[in-house]
Amino acid sequence: MKILIVGSGGREHALAWKISQSPRVNKIYCAPGNAGTESLAENLPILATDIQKLKKFAFKEKIDLTVVGPELPLTHGIVDEFEQNNLKCFGPYQIAAELEGSKVFAKQFMERHKIPTAGFKIADSPKQAKKTLNSGDFPFPVVLKADGLAAGKGVLICRSLRQAEQGVEELMVEKKFGEAGRFILIEEFLRGKEASFIVLSDGVKVCPFVTTMDHKTAYDGDKGPNTGGMGAISPSPYINKDMFNEIAKDIVFPTITRMLEEGRKYKGVLYVGLMLTKQGPKVLEYNCRFGDPETQPQMLRLKSDIVDLMEMTVEENVLDKNIEWDDKSAACVVATSGGYPRKYEKGKLIKGLDKASKIKGIEIFHAGTRKEDNNYYTNGGRVLNVCCADNTLSDAMQKIYDALDKIDFEAMHFRRDIGTMMKEKK
Repeated sequence: MKILIVGSGGREHALAWKISQSPRVNKIYCAPGNAGTESLAENLPILATDIQKLKKFAFKEKIDLTVVGPELPLTHGIVDEFEQNNLKCFGPYQIAAELEGSKVFAKQFMERHKIPTAGFKIADSPKQAKKTLNSGDFPFPVVLKADGLAAGKGVLICRSLRQAEQGVEELMVEKKFGEAGRFILIEEFLRGKEASFIVLSDGVKVCPFVTTMDHKTAYDGDKGPNTGGMGAISPSPYINKDMFNEIAKDIVFPTITRMLEEGRKYKGVLYVGLMLTKQGPKVLEYNCRFGDPETQPQMLRLKSDIVDLMEMTVEENVLDKNIEWDDKSAACVVATSGGYPRKYEKGKLIKGLDKASKIKGIEIFHAGTRKEDNNYYTNGGRVLNVCCADNTLSDAMQKIYDALDKIDFEAMHFRRDIGTMMKEKK
C-alpha cells in the first residue's frame, strides 16, 4: 500500500511511525512533513491546506489511503474532494468537521441534544460580549472562546471583569486569531480534571481508544496561557470503567447518532475534550481529528495495525476487528521554543538528540523542526515530543525527563510536572 499523511506536526510523525510498522505498507509520503518524518517517509513540498495539489498527487501516484492529521484541511473539505475523485481519505466530511470548525455550532448542537456541557452565551460584537460579562449571569472566573479555529490557543480563562473585557478586545477588536474571533462564546468555568476521550466512528458504530489526559497550559502547576498541548499521559488516572461507560453512553453515542440524524454523518476520529466535574463528565470541546499530543502516547500503546483500523473506518465497518492495546502507561512531554504560545524565534540549533534517543524505550517525535547539513533546527512553537511507554507512569516519566535533560536548544522550555499531579495507575 501507498499511504499519504497530511500534516507536519508531532502527531503526524507519530502516525508515520505507527503506519510504518504495518506489513501492508511499502511507501509513505508526508505533506509537508518535518525533519523527523523524513526518516520514515518521503516528504513532499505541498502544504496541508493545498487540497488541489494533494488530490493531484494522490491521483497520480495511486495513493491507497490518505490520512489527514490537522483540522484545517478537514474543515476545508479535503475528504469530500478526495472521495469525489474515488480516492480513499481518512477523516470526517466537511459538514461533520464543523463540530471543531465552529465552537458556536458545537455548543448549540450540545444544547439541542442535551449533551452535558458548560453553560454559555454567544456574542457577535464587543458590545454584546461586555454586556453579558457585566450582567452577572456568569460568576468569575469565566471562559472566553473564539468561535473558529485558533490552533488550540483561542481560549482565555479570565479571573476578573477587567481581564475578561481585555480578552474581548483581544479576540474581537484586535482579532488576535483573525476571523476566528468574529463570534465568541462566554462560558461557565468548569472545575475538575481534564480528560481526552478519542474514538473511531464509521458514522453509526464507535470504536473507543484508550483514554488520555492532556496538559494544556504553558507552565508547571497548570498555570499560564493555553497552548496546543504541553504533554499527555495514557491512560487517564481519573477515568475508571464506570465513568468510561458513562462517557460513551451519555456523550459519545448521542453525538454520533444526533450528527447522523442531522445529515452530518461522522466518519473518522472524534476527539471529545472533557472536564470531569463533581456533577459528572461535561464536554469542553470537540475535535475532528487525532489529538496532539494525545496521539503520541496512544501510538506507543497501540498493538493493532493502525492501517487496518483506518480502512475499517473509511469502509464503514469500524468493529470488524478487535483493537488491541498494551497495558503499559505511556506519556509525552513537549519541548517548545521559548515564548510559546506567544512570540518565539525559530532557527535554533538542536543538540543532544542522539544521546536522548539511546535511552531504552524513548521515542522522539519531531514537530516544529527542520534539517540542514545533518543538523536539526527549531522551526515552530512546539518543537519536539519526547515519549515513552513503561510498566508504570513514574518509570516512563523518569526516562522522559532523563532524555529531555540531554536535549538542548536556545530558550528551550518544557513542563517538569507532566504526570506528577495525579495518583499512580493502580
